[in-house]
Amino acid sequence: MAETATQTLATPVQLTPRAAEEIKKIMTTKDIPEGFSLRVGVRGGGCSGMQYILGFDRKREHDTQFEVDGIAVYMDKRHGLYLMGTVIDYHDGLNARGFTFDNPNAVSSCGCGSSFSA
Repeated sequence: MAETATQTLATPVQLTPRAAEEIKKIMTTKDIPEGFSLRVGVRGGGCSGMQYILGFDRKREHDTQFEVDGIAVYMDKRHGLYLMGTVIDYHDGLNARGFTFDNPNAVSSCGCGSSFSA
């Protein structure tokens, strides 16, 4: 009997435990439409050239789907170049509140951390 190889693909982005907890909380307390899941991506704009996308959306034609901490995540496969290795965290303190992106591909980023250049 022939043995088949199993290929494990690297998850392009990671969620810290705080980020995963907050996303799960949002998914259970907000009215997220059926068939929607977490979308991570980038788009042109912001003071550094590219902005991060984090929200809920349907799966699209060019999407890659992966799972992080039990959360289905959609990402346009063309965005992987910009996001590979990014760690998404969540802060809920006096100095900062919201999701942050630690992106090893960013050459520079703006002061608020919501946009970057690669």
